[in-house]
Amino acid sequence: MKKLFAMVLALCLALSVCAFAQTEEETTTCTVAINRWTETWGVDFTQTAFLKEIGEKTGVEIEWEPHYDATWGEQKSLMLGSGLSAMPDAFFGSITLNDGDILANQDFFVELTDYIAEYMPNLTAIFEKDPSMKALCTDSEGNIWSLPKKLPLRPLSANQMFINKVWLDELGLPIPTTYTELADTLVAFTNSGEGRYGYISSASLAGDLNGLLLPFGVQTSRAGNFMGMNADNEPYFVPMSENYKEAVKWAHELYVNGALDPERFTQTADMVRAKIQDTTAGSRTGIVFAWTADAELLGNAVDYVVCPAVSGPDGNRYVESDPTYLNYGHNELVITKNCKDVGKLLTWADQFYTDEASLQTYYGSIGDGKIKVNDDGTYEVLLPDADSGINLDTSCWTFSFRDHGPKYMNEEFESKIILPTTEGDGIKLAIDAVDRDIVRDTFPVCSYSAEQLDEIAFLATDINSYVSQQYAHWVVDGGVDEEWDAYIEQLNAMNVGDLVQIHLDAYASYIGQ
Repeated sequence: MKKLFAMVLALCLALSVCAFAQTEEETTTCTVAINRWTETWGVDFTQTAFLKEIGEKTGVEIEWEPHYDATWGEQKSLMLGSGLSAMPDAFFGSITLNDGDILANQDFFVELTDYIAEYMPNLTAIFEKDPSMKALCTDSEGNIWSLPKKLPLRPLSANQMFINKVWLDELGLPIPTTYTELADTLVAFTNSGEGRYGYISSASLAGDLNGLLLPFGVQTSRAGNFMGMNADNEPYFVPMSENYKEAVKWAHELYVNGALDPERFTQTADMVRAKIQDTTAGSRTGIVFAWTADAELLGNAVDYVVCPAVSGPDGNRYVESDPTYLNYGHNELVITKNCKDVGKLLTWADQFYTDEASLQTYYGSIGDGKIKVNDDGTYEVLLPDADSGINLDTSCWTFSFRDHGPKYMNEEFESKIILPTTEGDGIKLAIDAVDRDIVRDTFPVCSYSAEQLDEIAFLATDINSYVSQQYAHWVVDGGVDEEWDAYIEQLNAMNVGDLVQIHLDAYASYIGQ
């Protein structure tokens, strides 16, 4: 019996060793590069309870390689230029690689169509339920090079205008309802005290088209191509239109009347934040265009209220909205040919495509105390501890992937989520009701071939630069009426027609899907 017991014990130990060895063999380590907007958020997002759970479930360990937007462009160019030897197993997040990076370097990457069908049942089911998810990550040749996303709990409007209610009350002014009333109010704000301006911003044409100049119906795609949709819902190049010219003239009047910060064309976004977020000096800007007031103004947000979009010269009201660009995306995971087990990495990524996973990769992990699961089946997003020194928006970017990475939440699940009403998305969804009835379509996110992207890069660099320089010149110096014809001639000489035609062709393919 002793011998038999010893044999059984030895066999058990041997089986345990074999099982342990098998477990060790089944664990796959993958290096994954990710670009983040800023390093101030740290790297806590790589150590969340959710990531640990799916790592244990799938046997995949991720070695994260964080990069930051300020230096990523140069680092990415060096990496792609050096070839596979300098690359990780995968790139994560839509701001890490763009379409041009992928199409110009396809030899480095894995085409995913067959792998998705075999290893990603969650995503495959989503493709069947929501074909737009598959369409947005499929190129013109029918190939899939990256994984898609759909963000949860999204409003229809994007940035909205917030106005300084304290200053309005101080001056006895109502909330403006027309673009002329807005102009008068901004001038009054500037004249009301030292260091005050109607609008403090770091001006860019793309930003102003979707903010300050919106009453003229000049909204463009957030993709930065200056394409918009006219009153007949047809695409056009906004900086060559009559309504754009009128908007520029109006901006010049604001500038010469002192409504705009005179440093708007020379200061950086960081310099603007230093001005408008300084609680010791108090509020310094009359309006801001922001997702929520607290996201832009921090402690000064208490002085501001949402201002319904004002009517423009045509009597219509316009608010920034770009649901395709803001809510859907692709390039969320791109796998290189360095990856030893593509199927296993995609099995790991497929865990992101559930309702509960999407909730956690957007707000923070349940296991880390960022979300509370209630007995009634609802999920309560919790505010950061009062002594943490951060708001909910910052917490989400610190402890989750937030806007980036694979995710998809079914609409019926969204009704189970309870958001704080004092910060972040809870505020945004509430104020969205102010302008959601005037939301209009804008030029969508389209797919382009490698040849089209090369041509866009060749043409758009000089054209966009010229358009932006002229905008700054006309706002500060005036003269748009006198110089308009020469401006159009110059754009035509720069082959703007070819550039616009590429976008029109891509749009035709988009609506034909």
